[in-house]
Amino acid sequence: MKKNSLELAGFFLSLSLLAVASAPAADANYTLTRTIAVGGEGGWDYLSVDSAARRLYVSHATKAVVIDLDQNAVVGEITNTPGIHGIAVAPKLGRAFTSNGRENKVSIVDLKTLQTLSKVETGENPDAIMFEPKREEVYAFNGRAKSATVIDAKSGKVVATIPLGGKPEFAQADTDIDRVFVNIEDKSEVVAIDSAKHEIVAHWPIAPGAEASGMAIDLKHHRLFLGCGNKLMVMLDYTTGKVVGSVPIGDGVDANAFDPATQLAFASCSDGTVTIAHEDAPDKLTVVQTLKTARGSRTMTLDPATHKTYLAAAEYEKGSEGQRRPNAVAGSFKILVYGMEKSPSR
Repeated sequence: MKKNSLELAGFFLSLSLLAVASAPAADANYTLTRTIAVGGEGGWDYLSVDSAARRLYVSHATKAVVIDLDQNAVVGEITNTPGIHGIAVAPKLGRAFTSNGRENKVSIVDLKTLQTLSKVETGENPDAIMFEPKREEVYAFNGRAKSATVIDAKSGKVVATIPLGGKPEFAQADTDIDRVFVNIEDKSEVVAIDSAKHEIVAHWPIAPGAEASGMAIDLKHHRLFLGCGNKLMVMLDYTTGKVVGSVPIGDGVDANAFDPATQLAFASCSDGTVTIAHEDAPDKLTVVQTLKTARGSRTMTLDPATHKTYLAAAEYEKGSEGQRRPNAVAGSFKILVYGMEKSPSR
C-alpha cells in the first residue's frame, strides 16, 4: 500500500523517538557537594530520609541521629535503641520506628519530641524495617529468627509473625498490588508477601545474582533492584519473578536506591564506590557512573525531591586497613552528600 508524505513523516518521527528512547544514558555526573559532621563513636547501619520534613535519620551505635537537611546539621537524637539497625518513618502518623537488634524490640517514637512512646517485642535480631502506608503497618525483619514481625503502627500491637525460611535483608512494598518484597540473603532469593493476608505467595531465585542485601523499587515499571554479594546489581520483574537485567558493581554492597525521575539505580559498596546505572528499558540497565566515595561507606539513602544521595562514612585508624571491620577514628563519623552537577540527558 502506498504511503503519503504525512504518513512517511510520522513513520520516520516514530523511528527517531524510538532511537532516542533506547539510546544509552549520559553520565550521571554525581559529585561530593557537602560533608555533614556527626561525631561520636560506634558503628552505623541504615539511613532514612523524610523529604517533606527535610530530615535525615541515621542509625549510630545505640541511637538514631536526626539531621536537618536545610541546615545540614544534627538537630536531635532518638536514644535508647540498643543495636539499632534501621529507622522507618510514618510522617502522617507523626511516628518513627526503630529496629533494635540487641534487645529484640522495635521502638515507637514521637517525631516531634523524638521521645520513645513504647517498645514492641519482635523476633531475634530485628534488622531492616519498613512502614507499609496502605494498612499503616510496620514490618520488622528479624535476621536470626528468619521471620518478619508485622506491627499495627497506631496501636503498637503485633498483628502477624511471618516465617521467611531464611535470613531477611532489605524490603520494599507496592501497595497497589498488596505486596511486600524482601531479600532472603542466605537463599539468594526474593520472597513476595501478600500484605493483606500476611502470607508468602512466591519465592523467586535471583541468579545470576547471589546473596542480595540492598533492594530498591521502580513502581512504575514493576522492577526491583537488588545489590548482590557477588558484585552484581540485578533487575527483577516483580510481575513475573524473573531477572531481566544486571550490571557489575563494587565489593561489599549493602544498600540500593532508585530515583524515579531520573531512572537511575544506585548500589553503595564498602570498597568506596557507588555504581549508578540507568534503566534504559524494562530489560536493560547501563552503568553511567562509578562514583568514588569513601572506604566503608556501604549504606546510603536517596532524597527523591532533590536527587541527592547520603552515605555514612568515617576515618579509620592506620594499621587497620586489612581488617574486615577496621577501627574508626573517634569523632570522625560523618555523612557524605552527593548531588548531580547537571541533569542527565534522557
